[in-house]
Amino acid sequence: MRLALIQMSSEVDSRDKNVAKAMDYVDAVADERPDLVVLPEFFNTEYFPFYRGYPDYLQYAETDTGHTITAVRRKAIEHNVVICATILEEEGPGLYFDTSFLVDAKGEIAGKYRKTHPGGTRSLEKMYFRGGTEFPVWDVKGFRVSAIVCYDNFFPETGRCAALGGAELIIAPFAAPAETFWESLMRIRAVENGVYVAPCNKVGPEGEYQFGGASMVVDPFGEVLCKAGSEADETLVVDLDRERVFAARQRYPMARDRRPEIYGAISSTDSSVRGM
Repeated sequence: MRLALIQMSSEVDSRDKNVAKAMDYVDAVADERPDLVVLPEFFNTEYFPFYRGYPDYLQYAETDTGHTITAVRRKAIEHNVVICATILEEEGPGLYFDTSFLVDAKGEIAGKYRKTHPGGTRSLEKMYFRGGTEFPVWDVKGFRVSAIVCYDNFFPETGRCAALGGAELIIAPFAAPAETFWESLMRIRAVENGVYVAPCNKVGPEGEYQFGGASMVVDPFGEVLCKAGSEADETLVVDLDRERVFAARQRYPMARDRRPEIYGAISSTDSSVRGM
């Protein structure tokens, strides 16, 4: 499979301009004939959860027939490519999710992943949308693909749930600042699950905030195949070899050796359980 990541900045209060910019990048990478193109989290708007603007920022929410996904669907058809686009989704009145839409080459919505862990430290995501509950896996050109959004990747359980569902590639739309552990986190997630991991981040300033870029593709052995810079828009295109998934899982057979019968503390709701 040929994978393309579009690392880009977004302008404040400029949805249509941001969408047009993203579609121009899709046009540009289409010359390299990717099978799957990934855009960053909230590429079409500024990262509004940094601000206490509820409910005003809910105007950014769209359905799957809204301006952004309609533009994505047209480009998917035009270039015969699968596109992952992550936006604030309006499911219904008063019900919102941070949703990765997987749009297939026919312009149909092949699936959705709704961010399962809305952030609540520097961001105010819990104020704006609720968390999803499922870890879907989709077939893209013979690869089993999952999407896990931004903060979700800080929880090893999310990558493991995707892998248990059959994922061989985890695409990870991000809107994140620079972190010292960024690359290490992605490499660990790849190795512990025997999957490719591909974070696609925002970059550059938005108001008073700075996004870290450094989008990358990591193979199942933890090798960084390619990595973008941390200052500017950039596209990455890389070929993935499914045989690497099989080789890594044979070399590090966690699927064989894991013992779910003793991991009850992970999913316990007992308030007496200490720690995390």
